[in-house]
Amino acid sequence: MAKLCMINRNKKRIRMAKKYAKVREALKAIIHSKDSTPEQIQEAELKLQKLPKNSAPARIHNICELTGRSHGYYRKLGMSRIQLRKLANEAQIPGMTKSSW
Repeated sequence: MAKLCMINRNKKRIRMAKKYAKVREALKAIIHSKDSTPEQIQEAELKLQKLPKNSAPARIHNICELTGRSHGYYRKLGMSRIQLRKLANEAQIPGMTKSSW
């Protein structure tokens, strides 16, 4: 299990990314717009740099919701392979059974 501080830090990053998403989108639209003047672009870049680092979506890590494990992560289910197997064996995931032949 990952440290609780690591799990909480990632949750904080997710909250901050949602909070600043519209601001980031607006600033990036100004930067990439062909109608913007160089002064507007420079001002938008400075504002974008002053936003908190943890508000960037690239800083969010895919970690298991149950254990905090980062490796062997299934995006579709939001958990690691170990927890997926455990819950599948306990028939906790609808439609998933352990295969045997």
